[in-house]
Amino acid sequence: MSLDTQQKKLPCFREGSWQKNRIPGGQQNPGAKHLFPDRWILWEPPYLSPSHPTLWLLQMRPKVMWHLLRRYMASRLHSLRMGGYLFSGSQAPQLSPALMRALGQKCPNLRRLCLHVADLSMVPITSLPSTLRTLELHSCEISMIWLQKEQDPTVLPLLECIVLDRVPAFRDEHLQGLTRFRALRSLVLGGTYRVTETGLDTSLQELSYLQRLEVLGCTLSADSTLLAISRHLRDVRKIRLTVGGLSAQGLVFLEGMPALESLCFQGPLITPEMPTPAQIVASCLTMPKLRVLEVQGLGWEGQEAERVLCKGLPHCMVIVRACPKESMDWWM
Repeated sequence: MSLDTQQKKLPCFREGSWQKNRIPGGQQNPGAKHLFPDRWILWEPPYLSPSHPTLWLLQMRPKVMWHLLRRYMASRLHSLRMGGYLFSGSQAPQLSPALMRALGQKCPNLRRLCLHVADLSMVPITSLPSTLRTLELHSCEISMIWLQKEQDPTVLPLLECIVLDRVPAFRDEHLQGLTRFRALRSLVLGGTYRVTETGLDTSLQELSYLQRLEVLGCTLSADSTLLAISRHLRDVRKIRLTVGGLSAQGLVFLEGMPALESLCFQGPLITPEMPTPAQIVASCLTMPKLRVLEVQGLGWEGQEAERVLCKGLPHCMVIVRACPKESMDWWM
């Protein structure tokens, strides 16, 4: 069977489709049962164009996964999302440095890599494809030396965005190590509870070129985060943070931010010091370029608070909504 014929037999979905599909074990392709033995594969809608899809790989052993990438995708792959076996015991197959290096060699156009529930403690960051512009880690384990500041500064020279979501080992030392990525413009910290206020403030001094910062579900208070932002990120364009520890004084730190275009406050933690909608409006009016204000999970949707925000900020897109439900399944 030719390569073109085999590609047509693969389960590919049109844009907008997010269904799961099980390869029917040779029903369409005689070789499918050998390549995908009772596994699930999910294709995401195209990331860059219809000819450059984002590929999701679920419950697939590394050897089989690599066979798929090498034979069917190779240079056409721009975005890849993979799940590991972090909670499957010591005998489960793990991602290896050799696999990551081979991925960089065989997929020279790979720009986005998302890893879920993977043990990366034995996978040095130096083995990741150097072409990456976006790196996402969700519920992954990393080693203490994974992002040391003293490591080779030429690693991932094109990296523009890094997402660290529920990476329990991530701490101040790792955060300071991000300063070597000179192309970095977007940083998302989600549930990184080991990061301290001092560590964030110190690191942002050297990350003054960030244009987007999200701090969600961490132990940091919103006021301390906004203070660090006002000190060091004067050119930031987008801020999203959890409202725990947010007060009217914290909003003052943001006043006059010259480049801020989008601001999002996310619940559900509301303290007695939580600013009123009128106070939020007053602070937002001092931001000359603000065009989007989003409030999630504060219970303000359809209430007087929403009316105050919309009326007070007619030049902004005001979005008031509940927090989206978080799936326990990483592939959703």
